Amino acid sequence: MKVIGVTEFGGPEALAIHDVPEPHAGPGQVRIKVRSIAVSPTDTGVRAGSNAAVTAAKEPPYVPGMDAAGVIDEVGDGAGFSLGDEVMAMALPDGEHGGAYVSHLVADADSVARIPAGTTLEAAATLPMNGLTAMQALRRLDLRPGQVLAVTGAAGTLGGYTIQLAKQAGLTVVADVAEKDRKLLEDLGPDQLVPRGADVAQHIRGLYPEGVDGLLDAAVQHEVALPAVKDGGGFATVRGFNGPTERGITIHQVFVPADYHADGKLDELRELVEAGQLSLRVADVLPAERAAEAHRRLEAGGVRGRLVLVFD
Repeated sequence: MKVIGVTEFGGPEALAIHDVPEPHAGPGQVRIKVRSIAVSPTDTGVRAGSNAAVTAAKEPPYVPGMDAAGVIDEVGDGAGFSLGDEVMAMALPDGEHGGAYVSHLVADADSVARIPAGTTLEAAATLPMNGLTAMQALRRLDLRPGQVLAVTGAAGTLGGYTIQLAKQAGLTVVADVAEKDRKLLEDLGPDQLVPRGADVAQHIRGLYPEGVDGLLDAAVQHEVALPAVKDGGGFATVRGFNGPTERGITIHQVFVPADYHADGKLDELRELVEAGQLSLRVADVLPAERAAEAHRRLEAGGVRGRLVLVFD
């Protein structure tokens, strides 16, 4: 089968198409003929060699990708799906089945869900990894209805899903915004907007002088964003930030591979999309052989929504 990966770590130009043996579904597994792959910052880390777990677990080519959507073409015993089902799945580049930049992906059945009704495979590929990350962050912060959540990096895919899920949970949401993204953020429905940037914590404190109950740091601002949180509040990090802790704030490490066996969570996300309560955003669709271009565009910044690669 075809995979897109690297034999030597480097820039986007290191990505190439490789032929590898075709995998097959075992018991409790399905094989997906992949149509669409969402491109995310974790993918550039795999390509560049900054994800040590991948090199420890795999042999080259090292294959990025954590989101895929396609059509099931093999079903193992007890998997609970049918041939031809259109599905979405999260993949783990350092896991048993490898990354999502592949023409055929074997997945454990509990890491797979049918795509939302009325949604394209391209749009569905943007949901699993970031949707599950947002769910895990909110679960770890464990805020009650009426409490206040701040979101940095709110215009990104993770930030957008978090805002919408938080509003569904009855939270008050304050989000950062650049002026060029104001309409996008207003459509996502946060209660207040503050300017993004190095002064984000001060702007949040301007609205909530004692600080917010919890914060998801999707912008990876770490120490810059931490002062926005009240004494005894929670700070959810997606990049391994450990503090320094202060004022009784709890640092919550959000690690989405822990939700690979999603246990129905992907179906919850699917239902929210079908109900119009969660918005999927595709920035552009490119042929899979243009993966290097997608990585360059992502690393240049300013992409809103996900770039999606497609296999014919």
